[in-house]
Amino acid sequence: MKIWYQSMTRITEWGGYPKILRGILDRVKDPDTEIHVAGITEIGGVGDQFRYLEYLETGEVLKNVQRAVREGYDAFMVGNIADPGLREAREIANIPVLGLCETAMHVACMMGANFSFVTINEKFTPRVVENVHRAGLTSRFVGANRMAIDRLTDLGPAFDPGPTQDAVVAQFNAAARKSADAGAEVVIAAGGVVMALLAHAGIHETPDGVPILNGITNLVKMTEAAVKMDRIMGGRFVSKKCAYAPPPPDQIETFRKHYGQDIYPTVSPPTK
Repeated sequence: MKIWYQSMTRITEWGGYPKILRGILDRVKDPDTEIHVAGITEIGGVGDQFRYLEYLETGEVLKNVQRAVREGYDAFMVGNIADPGLREAREIANIPVLGLCETAMHVACMMGANFSFVTINEKFTPRVVENVHRAGLTSRFVGANRMAIDRLTDLGPAFDPGPTQDAVVAQFNAAARKSADAGAEVVIAAGGVVMALLAHAGIHETPDGVPILNGITNLVKMTEAAVKMDRIMGGRFVSKKCAYAPPPPDQIETFRKHYGQDIYPTVSPPTK
């Protein structure tokens, strides 16, 4: 199978992260799975903790969803903890589209009775908590505790062993301990870069013995499962009823006239 992994990072600005991410994906994927990794190239890619900057970057994500559909990809992964463009992507695509945050939350609920997030900084926290409520998992959520890494690209140097990596891990462990003290049974690192850093460092549980869900690994394996389910279900994994329904064929020509010919590649105009 062929899967698109969409990062929200500009590859040149994140130190060892792109290489480590590639290594994690290659290590955990099935032998016959091909994963294409794309970063942000048009605008931004360094500050998606801010909603406006995330909004500007999401346009490229959705363009890539349309490209993935045209090029025959079997699924699309949104590798960002805010799940930017996830619902819009599902409206565009007729292939499974899975988001890092939503997928992690649902699997965490199978691992334990509840879960907690460790977020990168204060600004990111409300965005992640909103995803909890949107997913209908408020009753399984025991809270978010934050690190204090205000400049996201400061995480780049932490992929090299040394004081920077040690400081980031110490911050994570301190926040995770608060989650454990609050009764969390599963901890999710709320940030793809931190997920990759912990996996690279071989850290899979908190100092208190609480499992840390590796969101990147989880996203890959659940996406592979979704593709297999889609095949078993005759291509009906993605519901096109209401929420993710694209425009009907009798409207698509009008929309393409005003929004561009590339939109909604799965919709064909009515036969005349």
